[in-house]
Amino acid sequence: MSAPIRVVVVDDHPLYREGVADALGDADDIDVVGTAADGQTGVAVVTDLRPDVVLMDLRMPGGGGVPATAAITARLPGTSVVVLTMSDDDSVFAALRAGARGYLLKESEGADIARAVRAAARSEAVFGPRIADRVLAFFASSRARAAAVPFPDLTDREREVLDLVAHGLPNAAIAARLFLSEKTVRNRVSDVLTKLHAASRAEAVALARDAGLGPTPA
Repeated sequence: MSAPIRVVVVDDHPLYREGVADALGDADDIDVVGTAADGQTGVAVVTDLRPDVVLMDLRMPGGGGVPATAAITARLPGTSVVVLTMSDDDSVFAALRAGARGYLLKESEGADIARAVRAAARSEAVFGPRIADRVLAFFASSRARAAAVPFPDLTDREREVLDLVAHGLPNAAIAARLFLSEKTVRNRVSDVLTKLHAASRAEAVALARDAGLGPTPA
């Protein structure tokens, strides 16, 4: 039989913290090895105990859950942090940027929290249903925004240069328009040709105009 999953619960509400610990303690494959009441103490406890999974609240004294998550994931990359919070808002993205592997709301049932712990211990990402909808909607809108921008591999400046090339401007005119040196413009045009896999300036112009850059058709 494999060793139990070692868990630390970090939450500033003692009744909820102990309730989660007790609920998880009923599972044969999960062992709550420690608890903490604030972010700074949580980092210290986790660093000392090196659990497999941390259940982390966000709104706490001592720096809160986001910086605590960032500190834990930086120090202990083998430890997965799952946020367990009341915050049904864009805090999920701050937590994910800090390194959290999952995000659950405190309305979750004990069985759901236990399943999340097991998933996080397997290095899987886990989200509650409403949070999953928010994350999926965000990435769907991000893909839509990327699709709306022609040549997303280009930087904004490179796309600006390509647009002026598609308008038929020579390098000197582009340099004057953008307050750049001619050498810089030549380098930008070369970078654009490379990224577009275009063999010539004329081919880049054709690609740009097909994508809607350059002069508006009459």
